[in-house]
Amino acid sequence: MRIVIAPDKFKGSLTAPEVAAHLRAGLLSADPELAVEVVPMADGGEGTLDAALAAGYS
Repeated sequence: MRIVIAPDKFKGSLTAPEVAAHLRAGLLSADPELAVEVVPMADGGEGTLDAALAAGYS
């Protein structure tokens, strides 16, 4: 099974990549056979530049 994780940040606690990493770890602990793709997102506010850079924009 392929799962795409595309979260925004949890303002004041976790960045989008941190949220995605925790979700990925939880899914893989339940089923190590999963194909999990992580794509951090942003809504145009804080974290937008980081999300764009992580997606390959420069």
